[in-house]
Amino acid sequence: MNKEELELYFKDRNYPTYERNQYDKFLSDFHYEFNIPSIHITGTNGKGSTANYLYQIYLKKGYKVGLYNSPYLDNVTEMVSINGKQVEFDEYLNQFLALQKEFEKYGLSSFEMQTIVAFELFKKANLDLVIIEVGMGGYIDATNIIVPILSIITSISLEHTSYLGGTTSEIAYNKSGIIKENVPVLTGKMDEFALYAIRETAKKLHAPVHVVSEYFNEQIIDGVACFNSQKLKDVRLSTPALYQVKNACLAIDAVKLCNDKFFVDDETLKLGLKTATLPCRFEYIEKNVMVDGAHNPEAMQNLVDSIKASVDVPIHAIFASFRDKNFSHMLNILDTVTTDITITTFDHKRAKTEDEYFLFLSTYKFDADYFGKIAQLKEEYPDDLILITGSLHFAGLVKRELKK
Repeated sequence: MNKEELELYFKDRNYPTYERNQYDKFLSDFHYEFNIPSIHITGTNGKGSTANYLYQIYLKKGYKVGLYNSPYLDNVTEMVSINGKQVEFDEYLNQFLALQKEFEKYGLSSFEMQTIVAFELFKKANLDLVIIEVGMGGYIDATNIIVPILSIITSISLEHTSYLGGTTSEIAYNKSGIIKENVPVLTGKMDEFALYAIRETAKKLHAPVHVVSEYFNEQIIDGVACFNSQKLKDVRLSTPALYQVKNACLAIDAVKLCNDKFFVDDETLKLGLKTATLPCRFEYIEKNVMVDGAHNPEAMQNLVDSIKASVDVPIHAIFASFRDKNFSHMLNILDTVTTDITITTFDHKRAKTEDEYFLFLSTYKFDADYFGKIAQLKEEYPDDLILITGSLHFAGLVKRELKK
């Protein structure tokens, strides 16, 4: 089985995991356990960035660390990193093949299989700590089979409402499923209804709740975001994206909360934040081409705020979205920084097609040939910014193809 065949295998089994009956039976029959100390992260936005920051910080301190994050952009092995390196495909494939018959016997979904493969690879690597990002939600997420040393809920906003609930409090309740008895919880800033739902779950489990510390003096200096937090001063990131300050603050507070188990001094903490790079988050892949995977209104607002603070040239946006996203609200937000937005589609079964954008085609241009459109914009506007956004998958696809 090669990379393409494994990719097709997972695509064929990429059905929702919102009922865990077979997965739970698999776990029970095999008495499955995962006992490596871990930090478990959920949230509407920022969970991937927070996870990456923590991974880099603990690596800089010299710990043996694993990272499990999703979704992947090109290759499933991107989901599993160990000690600073993405796992090799042959190693991943061998682990998958060793379990494939059992996976199929229980009818597991792609993400359930991917989670078990990753956890088995982490076990074999003799790690000190693993940073684990959920796929979706909390209670029924495939990763929710661990008892971490810290649970993090980064943010709550309306997304995946068909599965997680129609209000922020319902979504927060679902995501609070990662909270475990007596395990501290760190949350980002969120509305009172969401925070109340999290506190109620935590109270039942005697889990202390910590809300992320305030930050101040955020500004862009020498092309990167700089700020002070209540817990750490003179912090520099590797990006001008001011929206990453919130995620960096979560990482700072998480490290401080875990210092009794995995100590990190302040200088190493700052070094980890300074050197961490986050793919498809405010990422310039060429001098005037940026990709950002903003895929819901909260993320789009964060992106637009950072653009206003750091970009002083005209912007030409190419936008594509999954059909289950609030794309109209995202476009309204994007309208505040550019008058030139081209809608497109891409090769994914969840991608919105031209027909599904029909109500918006009198307002926005549609061009299915987004690579041709990018080339045209680069030639016509060599000094302007070309922004690719609306979907993390789309941003990753464009990045991969332009890099070729």
